[in-house]
Amino acid sequence: MRKTEDAFRWIIGILKEKRIPFQIMGGFAANVYGSERRLADIDINVPDRALRRLYSLLKPHVVYGPRRYLDPHWDLALMTLRYKGQLIDLCGIDSQKIFDLKERHWVRMAKVFSSSTMRSVYGLRVPIVSRTVLVAYKTRLSRGVDIRDVEALRKAKR
Repeated sequence: MRKTEDAFRWIIGILKEKRIPFQIMGGFAANVYGSERRLADIDINVPDRALRRLYSLLKPHVVYGPRRYLDPHWDLALMTLRYKGQLIDLCGIDSQKIFDLKERHWVRMAKVFSSSTMRSVYGLRVPIVSRTVLVAYKTRLSRGVDIRDVEALRKAKR
């Protein structure tokens, strides 16, 4: 059984203790803003250089990386962890790109790091990508989960 709250508190505690800048992103951020779909993982943006720094500390929980990950939607430095059954993706923001399905080209994501809003999640104040930027990037990706999140976020805003 996944322990999302435990995993979230654990990784946020480490990031804060090590003074690593971070930002909550992806489906987890969408859930904070009102999407109700089941979470696959906790996506957290960090500076690329932080991945190597964190590796030795997190090694027992690493299931992927840190290394470059490339698929039809994403091109990024990535380290995936599993903690109490919950997957956590630490995503390097400096070189991160997404594929804009409508425009058919890659888009750099580094600017999203400056578009955070502070929210309380499980009693912790954390920076989360702004709703506007989240909707914009999920619209560009246009995968099924992204389309569902965008629809839910637009309804939740009303």
